Amino acid sequence: MIATGNDEFSQQLAERIGQFIIEADARSDRSQQTAIGPSEIGNPCDRAIAYKVLDWPETNTARDPIAAIIGTGFHMWMAEKFEQRNAEGRYKIEQRVTVRDGYGTAAPITGSADLFDVLLAANLDWKLVGTSSHDKYRRGGPGKQYRVQAHLYGLGQENAGTPAARVVVVFIARWHELKVHVWSEPYDRQVALDALARLDRIRQQVLDLDVESNPKSWQQIPIVDDASCRFCPWLLPGSTDLSKGCPGLQRERTGYEGLIA
Repeated sequence: MIATGNDEFSQQLAERIGQFIIEADARSDRSQQTAIGPSEIGNPCDRAIAYKVLDWPETNTARDPIAAIIGTGFHMWMAEKFEQRNAEGRYKIEQRVTVRDGYGTAAPITGSADLFDVLLAANLDWKLVGTSSHDKYRRGGPGKQYRVQAHLYGLGQENAGTPAARVVVVFIARWHELKVHVWSEPYDRQVALDALARLDRIRQQVLDLDVESNPKSWQQIPIVDDASCRFCPWLLPGSTDLSKGCPGLQRERTGYEGLIA
């Protein structure tokens, strides 16, 4: 958080408002969710998934919440506007769907689908992103995590009796000019099933390793080269004990990083 003011009173007020925002976000339903959801299952990092399925204590608690708060507000605004034009029932808005029922110690996997267009048989997911991310997704596609999420919601719609022909991710840039990029593809149940199978494999691995009793066995759960460590809830820079937190990617230094190509 960065809080500034033009005098001492204003400075203190800025700090209080900023802290209020952080604490209010921490108490929100989104922040207190413990069961893994469709938005997290596609995370390419096995170690992050392992921490999540065990509900491991988070270490990166200083993450700035403002982007997520703005995104939540945008989702609420879109839901309201689509409700206003839904007299004929074309849209299913913020519909709770079940991707898979719970079994054993595994909780049900559920999520709130942003919008299902009955006429198009398409499930749409809103993503409010920064301009650099918007350009990245426009050029290179949605990435594994968002693609998996899209098909998991497709499976959730199928389970709800409203099969999706297509899954859609709508990227909208947080910018002073409206920028919208749409990625879509035909719904593929197998993409969702493969993601669930991977989740089950990781869950079984952490149970077999018994990482709670054998902290050193965390080393056997890999981190990927393209992990988004900066935003990971279990990032703990410099950590040498993975049961306390993950240090993130440790790239070998060559001594040439500072040179201009």
